[in-house]
Amino acid sequence: MSDSFRSTSSNENSDTSNISNNDTNIQRGSFIVVEGVDRCGKTTQCAKLVESLGAELGQNKVRAYRFPNRTTTIGKMINDYLANAKEIDDHTIHLLFSANRWEASSEILSLLNDGVTIICDRYAYSGVCFTAGKHIEGLDLKWCMNPDRGLPKPDGVIFLDMPIEETKQRGEFGQERYEKEELQIRVKNKFYELMELEKGETEAQAERKKESKQWTIVDARGTIEEVHERMLQTAHTIMKEAEGEPVGKLWTSSFLK
Repeated sequence: MSDSFRSTSSNENSDTSNISNNDTNIQRGSFIVVEGVDRCGKTTQCAKLVESLGAELGQNKVRAYRFPNRTTTIGKMINDYLANAKEIDDHTIHLLFSANRWEASSEILSLLNDGVTIICDRYAYSGVCFTAGKHIEGLDLKWCMNPDRGLPKPDGVIFLDMPIEETKQRGEFGQERYEKEELQIRVKNKFYELMELEKGETEAQAERKKESKQWTIVDARGTIEEVHERMLQTAHTIMKEAEGEPVGKLWTSSFLK
């Protein structure tokens, strides 16, 4: 399986290894994911990032995404589960979270091809870590990663780091199923385990192309503006490193086998 998407073109002899549209000289957009535990400020910071990058690139060149997308049929089932209105088997809900991302994957790839930069509030990484954080036999990190293999791969992941002791003091903590202190601690640990696991993939890819840093940890403490400045600086770095690179496919290297 190829580890990057190929551009479609009517000329089969043209170089399609770069995701940007060579016929119209459109530079493909960047795909930036923001992760972290619940109530660490992701949604606020994603909105500010979209606003700032929209001012730089043009409002029509930046798009916000958020997972789960609770507006689709699958997303409504997930919402009922998170709101404690419905019980769903742990294996099944994990696959529903993955399906919710897959149903958006074609649109994400199309937007990136059209030069739109995407700021995404949660992605497959949250799906993996929240399920693995339940500590259920058989639902380890690698099992949880497999359903999302082949999704569009972000150019960078910004992890907003904040002590659980502080996040649980924020308003509305505890309203949804996963907002329990013990689970949040385990989930945070799983994020760091996943970062370590992904290092093998990053190192293998660095042998074939320029080295890039997939994860960046940003301190989520401080004022909204202080955190935003850290986020914006990191986003600029990710966007710069993505220039001229094809959109990758998530978790397709051999490290999952």
